[in-house]
Amino acid sequence: MSILFVGLDVHKETISVAVAEDGRDGEVRSHGTIESSPVHIGKLLKRLSANRRQLHFCYEAGPCGYGLYRQIIEAGHSCTVAAPSSIPYKPGERVKTDRLDAMKLARLLRVGELTRVWVPDVAHEAMRDLVRSRADAMQHLMANKRQLLAFLLRQGRIYSGGKHWTRAHSGWLAMQTFEHPAHQIVFQDYINAVHDGQRRHRELVAMIESMASEWSMKPLLDALCVMRGIDVISAATILCATGDLRRFPTPGQLSAYFGLVPAEHSSGGHVKRSGITKTGNMEVRRVLDQCAWCYRYPARVAINKERFYHAASQQVRDVAWRAQVRLCTRYRKLIARGKKSPVACIAVARELATFIWEMGQVVPLPS
Repeated sequence: MSILFVGLDVHKETISVAVAEDGRDGEVRSHGTIESSPVHIGKLLKRLSANRRQLHFCYEAGPCGYGLYRQIIEAGHSCTVAAPSSIPYKPGERVKTDRLDAMKLARLLRVGELTRVWVPDVAHEAMRDLVRSRADAMQHLMANKRQLLAFLLRQGRIYSGGKHWTRAHSGWLAMQTFEHPAHQIVFQDYINAVHDGQRRHRELVAMIESMASEWSMKPLLDALCVMRGIDVISAATILCATGDLRRFPTPGQLSAYFGLVPAEHSSGGHVKRSGITKTGNMEVRRVLDQCAWCYRYPARVAINKERFYHAASQQVRDVAWRAQVRLCTRYRKLIARGKKSPVACIAVARELATFIWEMGQVVPLPS
């Protein structure tokens, strides 16, 4: 049975299609453009499979989601969702069109030069969207707070009682009044925006905690919550981006997936390493960095961890405690060597990812 490799350049309204014949010298040609709808995609699948050929599809991961992938898989064909950042480009390429992009994808799929991305199932993707919504709500809340503080600064109202957004700060805000009615309206509007943002964020956090109880990743989520610095939201953010951690053969690959490994540009006898690569999910990297700051203090089991700690198995507790001892010691050694705190925390976050990987190997997940 012959094989046909199909490249799809997917957009919101159209899909450019190209096919590559099997074999090193097989013809690569454009197959036209279709509408980006399930009906037209179904017609394309029937048309290409008319000669009983084995079909292999590919397209770049992007904002259009995984509906196309699931439709192709349900039709019984193979599909690769390619990582856009890993697609090779020639230095001399100066012309870029949808037709050429589709032909390039088909050609790269034929020679096996595409890097697959992990495609979650529908339930996992829904949980990921919920976690992303909470992150968006937090960003909007932080923007509302900055706008309120900027308005107060313009009016010469500076709080000197300590940190912002404490109970004392809230009392100070409640006592602020302005002579001009327009200023009072603006101030109250910013206050309402902050309160609305806080309520929205609390509701989304409650929804995540509620739906996590029915999630297939719940056993691993509870195990990660035993570790220092990781709560339900942090664990959900990490697992939504990774899925089953057993798909990573080594802990170093998980650290690289999060973009926490140093970049390197070496040639011959010259070795040059720079900062971390910052590839992968930015939100997960931010969460791990925040978690790493908790390892500045001596190792101990905090009060808020006792519920997860006593409910976990001995194997999970051993991994969590070994991680604490290792990472707390690691942070102190880096600071003693003269490293700045942000640099030390990134190094701790990189090693924290390896313990998260180990936790994923010892906690069984439902198949």
